[in-house]
Amino acid sequence: MARVLSLFRPQPFLAHVGRRKPTLCKMSMDSRARMVFAAAVEAVQPDTVVRQSIERKEDLVIINGHKFTLKHNLHLVGFGKAVLGMAAEAERIMGDHLVKGVISVPHGMQQTLQQHGKDHLLLKENSRIRVMEGAKHNLPDVDAHQAAEGIKQLASELTEKDLLLVLISGGGSALLPAPIPPISLQEKHDVTRKLAGAGATIQELNTVRRALSLLKGGGLAHYAHPAQVVSLILSDVIGDPLDLIASGPTVQSEVWPEEVLSVLERYKLLNSLPASVKDVLGRPSPKWREKTDESNTSGNVLNSVIGSNSVALKCAGRRARELGFRPVVLALGVCGDVRSVSRLYGLLARFACSEEEPPPEIAAELLRLGPEVGVESWDLCRTMQVLDEGRTEGWGSTCLLAGGEPTVELTGKGRGGRNQELALRVALELRGLKLPPNGPVFLSGGTDGQDGPTEAAGAITDGGLYEEAHAQGLDIDNILTNNDSYTFFSRLSAGQRLLVPGLTCTNVMDVHMLLIPPIPINIR
Repeated sequence: MARVLSLFRPQPFLAHVGRRKPTLCKMSMDSRARMVFAAAVEAVQPDTVVRQSIERKEDLVIINGHKFTLKHNLHLVGFGKAVLGMAAEAERIMGDHLVKGVISVPHGMQQTLQQHGKDHLLLKENSRIRVMEGAKHNLPDVDAHQAAEGIKQLASELTEKDLLLVLISGGGSALLPAPIPPISLQEKHDVTRKLAGAGATIQELNTVRRALSLLKGGGLAHYAHPAQVVSLILSDVIGDPLDLIASGPTVQSEVWPEEVLSVLERYKLLNSLPASVKDVLGRPSPKWREKTDESNTSGNVLNSVIGSNSVALKCAGRRARELGFRPVVLALGVCGDVRSVSRLYGLLARFACSEEEPPPEIAAELLRLGPEVGVESWDLCRTMQVLDEGRTEGWGSTCLLAGGEPTVELTGKGRGGRNQELALRVALELRGLKLPPNGPVFLSGGTDGQDGPTEAAGAITDGGLYEEAHAQGLDIDNILTNNDSYTFFSRLSAGQRLLVPGLTCTNVMDVHMLLIPPIPINIR
């Protein structure tokens, strides 16, 4: 182990990490974990990220270093869970030049914002932006399809003198369903639902969605041509790939049927495809022809990611430092099956909490497991070195942060989501370690505030969960088999371990957090 870690130069840290306010030290690990998560969510609020990305100078607007002239030529479209707040802020900044707009947002979003007192994320009564609600339960439906048609119609009417501002956030795929005829909305939904249930990654899901949609995969930009298109994007995909966020409606991308068929074959869905889907995938020609004969519209498109998981983790780390922790970011792209991801965090916790030199087998298994869950060997070695120095040099408490979006293979019909199931599985990995405040605490939460079809964003766990559940007559094995983590955490100690932030108005994937207390070291 020492040989592995010695290859990397020690990382410098600020000396004031240990200067904690006495009142904060009295807070429980659970409370501080919740505060760090709240800071991550606050950093990527829709109005905040738009305000920070648009600079207005009279009739000139500057976005990501690019200047655009406003001449009462601004049109706006958007789709996603955070788009209403993004649109409200964009209209505040540039509304005097706005001609009209159409946005597609989740069903009940306006009423929900009003009920939660978030009027600053609502459009004004005299707004020129039309709000269309749909996609109940984050599923594409007829209402969302009508919104997509409205967006397509607006884009199709633009000229070379117009500027189209496109606002995109998590949930955009479900809110912009425009299947290529003759595919029906239900047929497209069935294909993607089966993929998700089989454990397909978000990248694989978007690859298929893109191939079956008129507007995804650059389709919206094609319909808007020859107008200038500017997209402001709140990313909910690992690595912020422009072609995958909401399936890339403003990013020109080639649709390779072989790639799509490969994904479908991987999850054994080829034989069950509807005839309409097979028909579309068998076409060699481009999926759009109605608007323009131009083969390349990318020169008229600016795509800018204005909020992401990395932004959220940066602010989470800042808050962790204020609360007395030394923040360490492991990785931004944790993915793969939750069983493997939970094993990774369990091993890191045991490595960090070892009072003696950690067994070399731990480091070896971490390095073997890392690539499987989206964590580079370099990041693991760097993290292990920092954790090792923290133990041996007595640097105090550590807050290990990571982002991403693991997957769950559904084997049951219970209620829950990937964050709650990950937290439950990590708790099993932590079994046998000391309890807080002398042992580690793990939090996993979705920044959109909803983990699966539940009101919870995730959960907080530690090494004492197994005994706690056993004492209350809860069978963890059956819970996991039935993917019923929400029921488990709701019943366990009256739901105290659930993470329920309420309406977050944003979505930049998940935040994983491992809080590690100071560990007394036995030096030989």
